[in-house]
Amino acid sequence: MLINNNEYFEILEHVKDQIRSARYRAVLGANREQILLYWKIGRVIIENTKYGAKFIENLARDIKAEFPNVKGYSARNLKYMRKFSEFVPDEEKVQAVSALLTWSHNTYLFDKTTVLEEYLWYAAQTIENGWSLSSLEYHVGTKTYQRQAIGEKAANYKALLPQPQSNLATETLKNPYVFDFVEQREGIIEREIENELVANIAKTIMELGTGFAFYGNQYHLEVSGKDYYLDLLFYNTRLHCYVVIELKNTEFRPEYAGKLNFYLSAVDDMLRHESDKPSIGILLCKERDRLTAEYALRDINKPIGVSEYRLSDFVPQELADTLPSAEDIEKRIKSKYEIKEDDGDFEE
Repeated sequence: MLINNNEYFEILEHVKDQIRSARYRAVLGANREQILLYWKIGRVIIENTKYGAKFIENLARDIKAEFPNVKGYSARNLKYMRKFSEFVPDEEKVQAVSALLTWSHNTYLFDKTTVLEEYLWYAAQTIENGWSLSSLEYHVGTKTYQRQAIGEKAANYKALLPQPQSNLATETLKNPYVFDFVEQREGIIEREIENELVANIAKTIMELGTGFAFYGNQYHLEVSGKDYYLDLLFYNTRLHCYVVIELKNTEFRPEYAGKLNFYLSAVDDMLRHESDKPSIGILLCKERDRLTAEYALRDINKPIGVSEYRLSDFVPQELADTLPSAEDIEKRIKSKYEIKEDDGDFEE
């Protein structure tokens, strides 16, 4: 019996998908086993500190003698294993979080985070968003945990949005936002900042967070024969809603919230599909007093968050090198579900 070409190619694609899936699970399983092994070795080292400072050096030498072709057991790496077990003492957290990261991601976080909560937050964000090591370095370098997870926020999302969108929107909000690829210049105006954000849209989206898709800038709306222009319009695929961002190169003023409230009403009427969630707004201001913002938002009927932003003088210049290019982001998206083996070798 002859097989139809289209049917054959469908079967072929199905088989190929099965193979890819099995390979992914195999690599993921190998990575989990390796990370768990490193943690267990770290426990052994901690339990035998009585043997003194040379214990790790002797252990590294003798492991290499027994397994000359196996990498990842240098004295330096064994010290990281000890640090791993000290930093994450709960084996359940190791299996649920640490084992889903590469060893390089883990060791970087051991060096750069100071408390377990911070480590677990960055680890969870890396897993959820598929951050490469360079992307993780960017977020740690710009203190995303402090700005997004524990920073003071001014928003009415929880009062106006249903669960779970309200929590997700609140968690997504940062204060301040860091656009360190925009040069701070004397007399720079809002439109110039906006143009820089659009010209570097990949970096802008990296800072805004996962799920943001750029829809347009100076987006035109006509209401009762009058023209209005939204500074920046995005659609967030995680929140399933439009996001209107208004940029102000001044301190926050209560009247800004009223204008954005009007824009959100227009977007909900003109652009929002019945399957979309309510549109949300973000006011980005040069300065923001939290109490003033909270008072201004209290009786606003559209979900709005108010945050500050910082330009290039907010972080050290060398951090600019860690910002991924558009090509880097594209590669990251394509390889999100492809975990590469990491032998964890730290030999100098």
